[in-house]
Formats: sequence, structure tokens, C-alpha cells
Amino acid sequence: MQESQLLIGLKQGNTEIFSFLFKTYYKDLVMFGSTYLPDRSVCEDIVQSVFLKLWDEREHLTIETSLKSYLLTAVRNSCLDEIRHRHIVHGHESYILSLHQEDTIDTEHYVLYSDLHHHLLEALSKLPDSYREAFGMNRFEGLKYREIAARLKVSERTVEVRIAKALLLLRQYLKDFLEMLLLLLIFG
Repeated sequence: MQESQLLIGLKQGNTEIFSFLFKTYYKDLVMFGSTYLPDRSVCEDIVQSVFLKLWDEREHLTIETSLKSYLLTAVRNSCLDEIRHRHIVHGHESYILSLHQEDTIDTEHYVLYSDLHHHLLEALSKLPDSYREAFGMNRFEGLKYREIAARLKVSERTVEVRIAKALLLLRQYLKDFLEMLLLLLIFG
């Protein structure tokens, strides 16, 4: 089937075409993502998020290059976003650790940390129960997708989708707060 036909079918919501595209490109995209990030599970999360976004925005999708090129660019951009995010988090963690070592945590930093914690808990509470449960098992308990699937008695694919959707929603819920936090850290 030609790419133009695949795109038309995708825009029309054809789940078989979406599954075909996922199966065709998933492994290559994860390997491509691993050239930026060494953690395979993070690369898998990113690729799943890219496919989730592809599906969610399929009706309004405009691809001026090839589909593979579009997906590679999306994965690259998401990997770079993750690297930037990690850099910011690492810098903040290092700063907080230095404050702990000096034992001079002041009220302003405590409030900032407390506010971040509050926003994260609030964002987690907005997630549907099934997303929050799978996300928590993966991120807070360190369980692999297959372990979560076995515990929840669902397919591994269902776990992948739930975690990908949870990540997407958390990014949306925390976007404004994280931008404000970044500005405070840079200019505060």
C-alpha cells in the first residue's frame, strides 16, 4: 500500500492502518531514540507518545515529507525535550542537594519545592484511575510493563498506552507551572 493511501486511512481513523504503521516503525524509532537517550524504556515511552499524538491528531495531520521522516523528526524532538528536561531537573536537584548539605534551606526554596510537589499531586489526581495506577507502578515502584500487565491482568500494550497517555496528560497539566518554575530558577 502506498504511503498516501496509508495517510488517508489513518486520517479516517482506520485502526488496522495505525497498527500496521506502529508495527512497521516502532522498533526503528526506539533504536533511533536510543542514539539520543541510553535508557530504552524512556525511548519506548517517547515513541509511544509520538504514536499516541499521531493518532490523536490524525484528522488534522499535514505531512510535507515522508511519514518516516515525520516520525523520526518527532522522536528526535521529543528526545531533545527529554534531555533538556533532565538537564533542568538535574540542575534543580543538585541545587537542592547543595542546600541540604549546607543545611541552609530557606523558606523560599521550601515553598517552591512544596508548590512543585502540590502541583504534581494535583496533576496525578486528575488522571483517570487506570492511567494513574499504571504510571505509579512504573515510575514510583520501578515495575516493567510486563510486570504491571501481569499485576493488573491486562495486556502489555494496554499498559503502554495507559502510561503514554498519563505522560501526555501530565505534561499538559504541569506545562504552565514548569515554565514558571524554570523562570524562577533562572532569574530568581
